[in-house]
Amino acid sequence: MIRNFALLTSTAMATAVAAGVSPHSFASIDGGTLNTADWAGQPVLVVNTASQCGFTGQYDGLQALYDTYRDAGLIVLAVPSDDFRQELGSAEEVKEFCEMNFGLDIPMADITPVTGTQAHPFYREVAQETGFTPRWNFNKVLIGPDGDVVGTWGASTRPQSPKITRAIEGLLN
Repeated sequence: MIRNFALLTSTAMATAVAAGVSPHSFASIDGGTLNTADWAGQPVLVVNTASQCGFTGQYDGLQALYDTYRDAGLIVLAVPSDDFRQELGSAEEVKEFCEMNFGLDIPMADITPVTGTQAHPFYREVAQETGFTPRWNFNKVLIGPDGDVVGTWGASTRPQSPKITRAIEGLLN
């Protein structure tokens, strides 16, 4: 069941699908792992990112979204990917770029495939359950506290758009 379905706009409704997503681990850009099971009971916005994309300025919006809602429980996970050939050459370069240009402190995965047969298991599961796969950088997947996919949005939907903030606010305690 999709939580707060009425809060989603018609565009988001077209891509919102109830689907329980299993816990997954991502290699962290800081070393170690990020395990989504650690965020059980919290909404998580997962965004595939790239440092050399026309949408890279959305990092500011992702950080602002995190700053606004983190104390209420929101997690924003950036997943850098070179699937669209717009990411820097190493995790170290990505981390430095994001810290210097955007002051990011959101959780961030290492460079990770998000499409095709090499896609991270999280993205393969979302695709299998909902049909949604990133078609470009800065595609967004909102996972509810219960593990259901609440909504998906393409690159042109900004992180702080009312579509996304209303969906997030409906999930927060």
